[in-house]
Amino acid sequence: MGNRYTIILLICMILGSSFAPDPIPFTKNTEITFGETSSKVTRYYPNPATTVINFEFDKTVDKTYTLLITNFLGKRMTEVRINESKITISLDDQYYRGLYIYQLRDQSNRIVESGRFQVVK
Repeated sequence: MGNRYTIILLICMILGSSFAPDPIPFTKNTEITFGETSSKVTRYYPNPATTVINFEFDKTVDKTYTLLITNFLGKRMTEVRINESKITISLDDQYYRGLYIYQLRDQSNRIVESGRFQVVK
């Protein structure tokens, strides 16, 4: 009876070790980074917004960037080319109460930065 348990234990150890993943080799100087860490939109206010929302940009923001605002369903609300360090968006009648997404996009339409704000009316 004891031999059966020993054999079963040995089989489990052999099968278990054959499915172990290979270790990932890391050198001492391995560095992992995830995209850019510097923010391009310095701040946006007020949040929640009622009639206007202001976006202030870092001075290094490229003039070819555009600011795209969509509602939470993805409908384009406003698209503005960045030409100043501060932009004020009027939240007219097409902006209903709810969450909105802003995206800062570069010339090739890649998203550089995104965030969300709330409109309360």
